[in-house]
Amino acid sequence: MWANQRFKRVLAVSFDYGQRHDVELKAAQTICRELDVPHETIQIPLLSQLTKNALTDRSVAIDAGHPEGANPYSRLPSTFVDGRNAVFLLTAAIYAKQRGIADLVTGVCQTDYSGYPDCRAPFIKSMQKTLRLAMEYPFRIHTPLMDLTKAETVQLMQKLGGIELIKNTHTCYAGTRPACGKCPACLLRLKGFKEAGVKDPIKYE
Repeated sequence: MWANQRFKRVLAVSFDYGQRHDVELKAAQTICRELDVPHETIQIPLLSQLTKNALTDRSVAIDAGHPEGANPYSRLPSTFVDGRNAVFLLTAAIYAKQRGIADLVTGVCQTDYSGYPDCRAPFIKSMQKTLRLAMEYPFRIHTPLMDLTKAETVQLMQKLGGIELIKNTHTCYAGTRPACGKCPACLLRLKGFKEAGVKDPIKYE
């Protein structure tokens, strides 16, 4: 909705990379259909082929990581997918350039997030520069949620008049509907709704 209010033409893309929570792809289709936004799903199998993490391998337990640990690699959550946002943005940029689009919008956030390094502003700024250099095209990456807490994101949806759309969203890393209510993504979501004073419209186990 943020993009719809700022741009005359909006196209949405989702990425199927073998994620266990592929229900998010159906959720994206439903939301785009309600907003009358064209939507495409792009297959990116290389992420599940090259990486081992809890989002693409069900044998890996969902773990929030150890931020204070001495080993920098153990600090990252097991749900972190190496290179995911870099690949997503590169793919989206190629898709956009072919259609004469320079503005890319992504929902990454560094305020209260799961500890992913590719959700931070320095990465986005670097990626924007890289994409411009790589394709000689004036890409602009917009991150409207970057400095918002989850509660502020819920409040933004209220302001935009899209709070009803949230019933179709999916957050749970376990990929279940109803959501598990226990994984780091569910806990962050529940915390955000509680702090915003809004009832989360999805069901939990």
